Amino acid sequence: MTELHEAVAVGDYDLVKEILRKGRCDPNHKDVDWNDRTPLHWAAAKGQSEMIKLLVAHGARPCLRSDAGWTPAHFAAESGRLGVLRTLHSLHAAMDAEDLFGDTPRRLAEIYGHKECVKFLETAEVESRNYLRTAAMKGIPVDQRDEDWELKKEEFKRNSSCARQNYKTSVQKKNRKKMGKR
Repeated sequence: MTELHEAVAVGDYDLVKEILRKGRCDPNHKDVDWNDRTPLHWAAAKGQSEMIKLLVAHGARPCLRSDAGWTPAHFAAESGRLGVLRTLHSLHAAMDAEDLFGDTPRRLAEIYGHKECVKFLETAEVESRNYLRTAAMKGIPVDQRDEDWELKKEEFKRNSSCARQNYKTSVQKKNRKKMGKR
């Protein structure tokens, strides 16, 4: 965990501001010991909207994902942080990104019973998609893709496909042995 991760996790706005101003840490650094969380993930989970604005102003990318594919919006939705969801939406962060298991921030808010977040995300998802279409038509660049995570996701899919195939073959062999066939 970097100095910046720690300062964000404890909510020390002034220290975060100083670290960013002096360029001591990369605001997009993924902490492998904490499931590839960035400082922005921590700020979202902790409900720190002002911290999110500060981090984004210093180059933090809201599209970056944890090892399971969670964006800052996923962390905010899980924690019921409506203010953070509103802040992320105002910064044009993806509100409908699916994680590794197909869950969106809205689905997480549903699972954890955060009804106001669910209601907000229903509208925010549509607005987010509309913004992307408009930006594409106008040629406005939008940062919505975490290239590193996309590679990990493909590797996971390949490995889980192999694991399913090996499991299936193993079960078939056991069944043949039970039936006296080899």
